[in-house]
Amino acid sequence: MQCYDYLIVGAGLFGAVFAYKAMQEGKKCLVIDRRPHLGGNLYCEDVEGIHVHKYGAHIFHTSNKKVWDFVNSIVEFNRYTNSPVANYKGKLYNLPFNMNTFYQMWGVTTPVEAQAKIEEQKAEAVRRMKELGISEPRNLEEQAQLLIGKDIYEKLIKGYTEKQWGRKCTDLPAFIIKRLPVRMVFDNNYFNDKYQGIPIGGYNVLTERLLEGVDMRLGCDYFAHRVELDGLADRVVFTGAIDEYYGYKFGKLEYRTVRFETEILDMPNYQGNAVVNYTEWEVPYTRVIEHKHFEMFGAEVNQCLKTVISREYSSEWTEGSEPYYPVNDERNNALYLKYKELADKETNVIFGGRLAEYKYYDMHHIVEKALDLFNQ
Repeated sequence: MQCYDYLIVGAGLFGAVFAYKAMQEGKKCLVIDRRPHLGGNLYCEDVEGIHVHKYGAHIFHTSNKKVWDFVNSIVEFNRYTNSPVANYKGKLYNLPFNMNTFYQMWGVTTPVEAQAKIEEQKAEAVRRMKELGISEPRNLEEQAQLLIGKDIYEKLIKGYTEKQWGRKCTDLPAFIIKRLPVRMVFDNNYFNDKYQGIPIGGYNVLTERLLEGVDMRLGCDYFAHRVELDGLADRVVFTGAIDEYYGYKFGKLEYRTVRFETEILDMPNYQGNAVVNYTEWEVPYTRVIEHKHFEMFGAEVNQCLKTVISREYSSEWTEGSEPYYPVNDERNNALYLKYKELADKETNVIFGGRLAEYKYYDMHHIVEKALDLFNQ
């Protein structure tokens, strides 16, 4: 017997926002998730009074006032500003590339000096390519050096990128790095967006309030009970992997995944920043996250006598691991389009989110798409 308007498969951000809007319109929803908790990859664990981002750091940022007003109507956000630091062989550099970075790299103190240094290195990259008879960059390494020069590429891009993708930069396509953020100001704010922050109380507060009053089944595998669950609702909102939905009939889409080593340290402050990237190849992890800095500032940091860090290791996705980043190369994009063609023919199924659309989304994009899709 059908008793719900929507069966929402996945209790992550897309499903939670869609359910919230549906409930506001008087619709009845059932939200299911194979995990034992809400929030999808936003889920945080409370460790020593610190909200630990279990599935990797999440920082909400947007220039869309409608999206910002919506999430703040659910829970107030704090003033966290993302200002990551890169560690290359023990020396620290600010990110994104700005006047602090150029001073740390070359000792230049004015935008004119910095721009001249960059142009000098870009010209050298062009000269080397011409000597080899190359007119267009063939790979990520050549493209990056055309954009920013050899020094920054070798110290801050090369090792990190190769760890992230598990491939040499000379084997990665040039389009991956068509643009690089270069700012001729002493501003370490990573994002250009007008608004950014973390929910006060952590991301669990956001998802719990979005799903307040909604019927839920956690630890429920949709594919193990598909016929029964589909029969409970008029329409299905599917946020899982699209290839899994269709039984991998055309083959499996590829992803990169991340493994975390999380450690509780008996000290109030480990690295002084939420995010520190390790850009040399010899360090096996890509970055270290110190979770308390997302929500504790100034003297408040030392009032919590312990801290929690997570080292992140990027690797190929294997069965049973979490699919994080779609590998949007030519083969996988063509494969996804085959699945999308099937999805477009569905009349009672809505596909949404990074796994269902095989596309990496920031959180504000997910909120915006869920709001717009429901309004449609």
